[in-house]
Amino acid sequence: MLKNLLQKKMIAAGLGIVLAAGAIAGCSGEKKEAGANKGYRIGVLQLVQHGALDDANKGFVDGLASRGYRNGENITIDQQNAQGDQSNLKTISQRFVNNKVDLVYAIATPAAQTVANETKTIPIVGSAITDYEAAKLVQSNAKPGGNVTGTTDYIPPKQQIDLALKLIPQAKTVGALYTSSEANSQVQVKAMKEYAAEKGLTVLEAAVTNVNDIQQAVQSLVGKADFIYCPTDNIIASAMSNIAKIAEPAKLPVFIGDEAPVKTGGATAGVSVNFYKLGFQAGEMAADILSGKAKPADMPIASQEEAKVIINKEAAKAIGLIIPEELLKTID
Repeated sequence: MLKNLLQKKMIAAGLGIVLAAGAIAGCSGEKKEAGANKGYRIGVLQLVQHGALDDANKGFVDGLASRGYRNGENITIDQQNAQGDQSNLKTISQRFVNNKVDLVYAIATPAAQTVANETKTIPIVGSAITDYEAAKLVQSNAKPGGNVTGTTDYIPPKQQIDLALKLIPQAKTVGALYTSSEANSQVQVKAMKEYAAEKGLTVLEAAVTNVNDIQQAVQSLVGKADFIYCPTDNIIASAMSNIAKIAEPAKLPVFIGDEAPVKTGGATAGVSVNFYKLGFQAGEMAADILSGKAKPADMPIASQEEAKVIINKEAAKAIGLIIPEELLKTID
């Protein structure tokens, strides 16, 4: 009897030691520093392939690396592109959640919205998103309050309109070309319409639901609008070369708040943030989250103070647009 009792006590004591050791080991792994292990898994969800989003993606990876988090060393980055397909966004988001990644980087509003609907616990850092509040991703830009934070590419539409009027002072009508389902685009077009009214401009809206609608939408503005205004809209930006094929023969200038469609897509001009730097900022924010230095709920949405004017001189020449000397001095 006494022997059995002693054996039970010894087993209980041994079990207690094992449990205590497990608890200590568990606690020691709660905070991970750069270089501490190779266990970090980061999912990158990009809406579609186009210059600005690609730049934001590269900037993010470099931003992480600047803080000591390097892919293949102490983190593993799973790069996924939804190719503009909503069903792909959902499938990829669900896979990230099921795989229990440590953080998701969502590039563009639809990407962030989709993954945010799948998880309220995994940290999400966004970029190339115009208005987090309007997209219902955060409680407020100053204090997000949930698991989402990131960087914004917002530039007041006023700047695009002012640039257009410097190049086309006689303009009376502006065509707004945008994707109706993108919350960011709706916010920008609303602000643009208000400012256009102040400047005495008439606004014609040409909203699309996907890339298949773009040709008809652009053609609806030919002969009616003096120039086309495009917000920072992912569907529009990715299809800029097709838009230019219609607008250029019609001598119709196209303005967009995105650098890549102007430099390589055939748009006439625009005012844009630097999307690489925007992604770099997001990478730094992600590093702070991974290290335990900050939580998404308490990290204000970050923005860029600088914006630059970009003019495609060849595109401007093709439609007979003369660039004033004062603008020539300000562009690259």
